[in-house]
Amino acid sequence: MAKYVTKGASETGAGTDHTVTHWADIESAPVSEHVRTLMRACWHLGSLPEYEPLRLRAWTHTLGYRGHILTKSRTYSTTYAALRAGRAQHVGHPDIPDATTDRSWRYIGSGHTSGAALIAAGVAEDLELSRRLAVEAGVEGRWGR
Repeated sequence: MAKYVTKGASETGAGTDHTVTHWADIESAPVSEHVRTLMRACWHLGSLPEYEPLRLRAWTHTLGYRGHILTKSRTYSTTYAALRAGRAQHVGHPDIPDATTDRSWRYIGSGHTSGAALIAAGVAEDLELSRRLAVEAGVEGRWGR
């Protein structure tokens, strides 16, 4: 969800700043209809037993995502303005003394590391189990198969 939201954060926003406790909170939220639809989906999925561990209803206000979508720390890290300024300076001054430039590129491979492959396989298994449970429970229509 974070990747999706950050791709269009200026247009979609990231939900609301206030926890959603009732369906009416979604309907009255000051968000676009697109975000409202995502919030409704999150609320609905949160009512299904197979998604209970995800606590989607508790996180409806952030579209089900429990992490920090954007980092804008001025004291801990750096700001986007500082990054943009550094990038602009670098582009404007390509000849930096004592800079090392590696001009030899080679293909070394693609795909998951062994650890990432295990995680991806686990996620795929969880998704398939959720689909099977939904079919067994007779979930139909927009949210089921």
